[in-house]
Amino acid sequence: MKPTFILIALGATLFAAGCSAGPTNSPAAMNNSTNSTMKFPLQRTEAEWRKLLTPEQYHVLREAGTERAFTGKYWNTKEPGVYRCAACGEILFKSDNKFDSGCGWPSFSEIAAQGKVITREDDSLGMKRTEVLCANCGSHLGHVFDDGPEPTGLRYCINSASIDFSDTNATASKTAEIK
Repeated sequence: MKPTFILIALGATLFAAGCSAGPTNSPAAMNNSTNSTMKFPLQRTEAEWRKLLTPEQYHVLREAGTERAFTGKYWNTKEPGVYRCAACGEILFKSDNKFDSGCGWPSFSEIAAQGKVITREDDSLGMKRTEVLCANCGSHLGHVFDDGPEPTGLRYCINSASIDFSDTNATASKTAEIK
């Protein structure tokens, strides 16, 4: 009886740890690593990021977290404008390329311009996905999948907490604040 209990307790502990485990390749971990292979134009310490971002934004952008589906402020936004990185203000996506994918997160078929985002393989949580990062500051935005509409066939599935929306006539207050 005792060995069975120990095995069950060990299994439950491993399961619980696996469910809450975050990616080991988060931007925060990469930026603080002494052997980091990824460098970004905008560099900040994690303490500086914590001061600039809300706790939810920090979790998503710097720890590669994910907000719950259908809870983010932009998943159903239809207004014309641009979507900027919530960490650095860089324009990443345009509303012209936003579509309703039914996944519960803002979805875009393409980026605003070449070089605005970078991707890398994400093997966290036992899945093979392609992570999307802001090319300017290295913040985690979401993931990209190959089940989007033509002509690109891509679906950039982005966390609302990682982006800020502004109409095309608005100035980027976040960009001015950070620079």
